[in-house]
Amino acid sequence: MDTLISENGVFLPIPPFQAVRLHFILGTILVLTSMVAHTLFPINLITHPTQTLFIIWGIVGPVLMILFGHLRQDMEQCSYFRAAGRGYVGLVAGAIVNALGAIILGAPVGFEYFTKTLNWSLLMSSFTFVPAACAFGSAWTHWHRVFASTKAFSFIDYMIRIPAYGAVIGAWFGAWPMPLDWERPWQEWPICVSYGAMAGYLMGLVASSVCIIFHNRRQQHLKGE
Repeated sequence: MDTLISENGVFLPIPPFQAVRLHFILGTILVLTSMVAHTLFPINLITHPTQTLFIIWGIVGPVLMILFGHLRQDMEQCSYFRAAGRGYVGLVAGAIVNALGAIILGAPVGFEYFTKTLNWSLLMSSFTFVPAACAFGSAWTHWHRVFASTKAFSFIDYMIRIPAYGAVIGAWFGAWPMPLDWERPWQEWPICVSYGAMAGYLMGLVASSVCIIFHNRRQQHLKGE
């Protein structure tokens, strides 16, 4: 098991199998949600980006809150429902940060883009802010450790950091084709950026699982010595 000592005591131990299983669940739900939007409704990111993004983050976001609410690191002081509530606060706060960041980096501004940017920002916030908000609340030291430090002290660090980085990097790479003069419908904001973010998040889930397995084996090897 993986433990992390804090000033408040021992954090919740997370078995590696549980961490990898959670990643598998999240990846499966993200893929299935995208398929549901295309199968049950005649929509997809290219034809109806706003509605499709709404369906995806509207399912993935609450699932993240449910799963990471169980991994809250202040379990004695924070109830499960309060942890889930922190996820909603993180969802809104993260959406504002992601929207401002996208606009600063060149996302189009205008009334016709408002709902597209809003739903994309909520999806990105689900990937980046919600898990940390549920697990850590507003504890800045933990946020700094997870997102600003290069060293991971627990499995939950990998579970939050790597998929979040994957989503951000994927969105960044997804934005590259937008200014090119190809005149393709998927170049419109925020279609390719959304595809890139979801692909990056899925890759981050895989990379996080690999890191957790490797870290666990390394710990067992050190204990064996």
